[in-house]
Amino acid sequence: MDKSVRPAVLQAISSIRERYFEPITLADLASEVFVSRFHFSRMFADATGVTPGRFLTAVRLFEAKRLLLTTSLNVSDIVCSVGYSSVGTFTSRFSRAVGMTPTQYREPQVAELLVAISPTLRRLPPLRTLRAAGRNCASLQSGTGELAIQLDLPSGSAPADTLVGLFADPVPQCGPVAFTGMANVHSAELTINGAPAGQWTAIAVAQHQPGAAGPRFSIAYSTVHVAPHGRSATRIALRAPAPTDAPIAITLASKQSPFTQRMLADARPHLRAVA
Repeated sequence: MDKSVRPAVLQAISSIRERYFEPITLADLASEVFVSRFHFSRMFADATGVTPGRFLTAVRLFEAKRLLLTTSLNVSDIVCSVGYSSVGTFTSRFSRAVGMTPTQYREPQVAELLVAISPTLRRLPPLRTLRAAGRNCASLQSGTGELAIQLDLPSGSAPADTLVGLFADPVPQCGPVAFTGMANVHSAELTINGAPAGQWTAIAVAQHQPGAAGPRFSIAYSTVHVAPHGRSATRIALRAPAPTDAPIAITLASKQSPFTQRMLADARPHLRAVA
């Protein structure tokens, strides 16, 4: 993106993050940075990969998830605090996007298996989760494809616990259709088995060990194609999170997933809330 327009996009993102609970409109954001709505929408999408409206929705849903997991506020209070005026409308939109109702999202396994990347909250599931995923990836959809991913961590970074998932949406709100993870790796090849055929957004997240000069967390987004049979391959280079990244909060928990049931059986005595 042209450096001359970057400050305008960053200013708009800052406004969204600070005022997401207000009734912000596209016209409001465009007027703040003194450009037309059409030009603003185009340069915002060029910088972030999504429209201003989708970025705002991502921020609101992220904050709703955070409040559900970290506070005892009732749902109606959370609805008001993230910019929605109707509990019914919010519940319908949340359930459709996330695959769970707000009440179900408060179940302990959701927090235990949470992946979150934002300026205020960054976490991966525990090491045992990543080790289990590496041994036996649990696809939430049945698939016959196999995707080999060469992961390149940032130069100079420490080894990391890494998770890679395939998503239908570039800003996902629900769990991946397939995923795998590995603990304490540097640049390495991971394989996702049982991946559904088609085009997906691969999102890789790494939590690096402390002590190195590189980033503590790194992330990557890549469009990948999975063949219906046989082995597909791709290469993904991770980087430090950027201000233009929409926040992500997805859980690997799913009542239909055998992976979740296995993790619950292993981890139930040690479940903890997200800090």
